[in-house]
Amino acid sequence: MRPTPAPIDETLAPKLQHKIDRKTKPLGALGRLEAVALQLGLIQNRLDPSAHHPYALVFAADHGLTRTHPVSAYPRDVTWQMVRNFLAGGAAINVFCRTFGIPLKVVDAGVDHLFTPHPDLIDAKLAFGSNDAVTAPALGLELAHRAVATGAEIVSRLPDPLDVLILGEMGIGNTATATLLLHCFTGLPLATLVGRGTGLDDAGVARKRAVLEQALARGGTPSDPWQILAEYGGLEIAQMAGAMLAASERRVAVLVDGFIATAAAVAALAITPEIRPYLIFTHCSNEQGHRAVLDHLGVSPLLDLDLRLGEGTGAALAYPLVQAAAAFLNEMASFESAGVADRA
Repeated sequence: MRPTPAPIDETLAPKLQHKIDRKTKPLGALGRLEAVALQLGLIQNRLDPSAHHPYALVFAADHGLTRTHPVSAYPRDVTWQMVRNFLAGGAAINVFCRTFGIPLKVVDAGVDHLFTPHPDLIDAKLAFGSNDAVTAPALGLELAHRAVATGAEIVSRLPDPLDVLILGEMGIGNTATATLLLHCFTGLPLATLVGRGTGLDDAGVARKRAVLEQALARGGTPSDPWQILAEYGGLEIAQMAGAMLAASERRVAVLVDGFIATAAAVAALAITPEIRPYLIFTHCSNEQGHRAVLDHLGVSPLLDLDLRLGEGTGAALAYPLVQAAAAFLNEMASFESAGVADRA
């Protein structure tokens, strides 16, 4: 059964805004931190929201397109090798999570490799990667549903307390998969969305676009969100979408990372639009097309650092800003409590 987002009580918004406005500062002086504080309060349905209990999940899977098509500058084996690097603590997301005290687990959603058990590895493998979307549906309807449900179940089992969820991904070829999904979900032109991924040159980008055009010629542009996932989805992207749905049921803020995580968010929104208030878009990736997608969604990310790494790194870097938003709302004095004169 699909998770149901906890309802947002909009009647709390004026109370939260009043609390924000009465802090010892000019109106709106903390800029977008004020919007994040308001969003956290609405998510948690309280005037004193918390951001002290984060959790990070990195979902990993392989993609059928990479078996025979040049859509990445790196070989397919890098997916499982990077999972091993995550488990050894050596990746950028490990460094940032350690820096900010964020617990991290890696989810094997569908890597084409058998891993030995590890305390930081969640075995959620549903297949050894997706199918080649040029010749067949990448997932098929049954697997798409199972993947979303699996991602939701993982988040439903995360320990309490939990108030911020950081989602990242790893999968050679997943910018190609995300491009197909975003093209179908948003209607944005393929040429706007196809980027360099792991570092393709101009000729590589052209070849990648040609492969994606072949996939679209086979599968078309479905209107049903589940059919889009079935035709073009990745196992890690579908599980991330399910994770977002489950987070909204638990009143947990989701920090949406870059291009691939945004594709998961767009898929989740297409399935359940009510999750929108639970999503905090953390950064604009340097991957071509991400800005266009964010503009299409009408959202402004917290950071723009020219990142294009994935793994949840942009979301982890934005986490201290979310913490700061909750902290000023809870700890900053008001004009009344500080005995400071208000403006005339």
